[in-house]
Amino acid sequence: MSANTTSTNPVVQAIVAGTAPLPARLMAARGLLPLAAEELLEVLVTLRADENEEIVQAAAETLDAQPADTLVAVASASGTSPAVLSYLATRAGAQKEIQEAVTLNAATPDEAIAALASATSDGSLLELISINQQRLIRAPHIIEALLANPARTGDAERRAQETKREFFEKERGAQQIADEMRARGMTAAAEFIEAAESIGTPSGLSYDDAWLLAQHIEVSDADIDDSWLPLERMEEFFTESEEQRAANLERVLAETHAEAGEVAPERISLIRRVMLMNVKDRVKLAMKGDREARGILIRDSNKVVATGVINNPRITDKEVESISAMRTVSDEVLRLIAQNRAWARNYPVIHNLARNPRTPIATAINVLMRLQTKDLQNISQNRNVSEAVRRQAQRLAQTRSGH
Repeated sequence: MSANTTSTNPVVQAIVAGTAPLPARLMAARGLLPLAAEELLEVLVTLRADENEEIVQAAAETLDAQPADTLVAVASASGTSPAVLSYLATRAGAQKEIQEAVTLNAATPDEAIAALASATSDGSLLELISINQQRLIRAPHIIEALLANPARTGDAERRAQETKREFFEKERGAQQIADEMRARGMTAAAEFIEAAESIGTPSGLSYDDAWLLAQHIEVSDADIDDSWLPLERMEEFFTESEEQRAANLERVLAETHAEAGEVAPERISLIRRVMLMNVKDRVKLAMKGDREARGILIRDSNKVVATGVINNPRITDKEVESISAMRTVSDEVLRLIAQNRAWARNYPVIHNLARNPRTPIATAINVLMRLQTKDLQNISQNRNVSEAVRRQAQRLAQTRSGH
């Protein structure tokens, strides 16, 4: 079989390969051979470039005489030759139905679609071309053809621009930023930017934002242990609506204001940038970020993000001591702090956990045994903790004092 045809018909193969005798080629050009519609069109398209002028003219005339419904059927068929589809895509004066069928045919060569996108004055056809994002990604010159066509509709332009930003400008821009960071010795930041999904997206962060965040990344991939991540429920934890993200941001801002009073505009700006990232990127930043990034993300309403903070290898005992006293932090974070042997030997940490009403009751009761008697007595009278914790603190204090 000729490499240039999909047909199994030996006559078609010979004509496409250029080995058919002149009489056979002339009969084919005049439409006199018993061929199926798609085979006839294939040989006619081929014979338009024949060395014999009479054959070229006959092929052109026979092509012009083909009924529109036949051309639509051939343009829609999955087994139609790419050469025929290319011809139909660029055929002068082709009916809209033919061009639509060619556009929807997955076998149509990308170059033919790009040519159609450049030449057509039909806005609805440009919209149809723009819908096939997979083809646009595979052949970005189609995007450029769409955007350069003055007949493009608003929807066609929007889809083309979104695909361009998401799959080309974002990738190129993020990589340029990462390369520059590496050149400056900011390896950890470069790794984060390369893997981030929120950079350069319409609803995400700009490249300027990426540079700002880079100043707050200090942990490289090699130093991260992500074995704690709940992989079997990952998608559940990473699902978040725009409304949830906005509410999360406002809550973190409110808590920051409540604790610190006046907050510098620079910090507010950083909080907004951090909280606008998607959940996956916030988890990565929680594990890779510096003290300031950790201080923001420990307040995240998503437990996986907050847990990422305490799994950050650079977190300090002083930070953990502060977190253990926070009354807005996730109870899961407090439970994990109590389970850490090193932190559990830190008296201020276990004292904070015992007094923190957010600490799970079982965890709080468990750490009471490590407290000094005077602190047990204070907790037994602390109305902010649960009654169960107060009673247990009272029992332990009385036992130690011999009552």
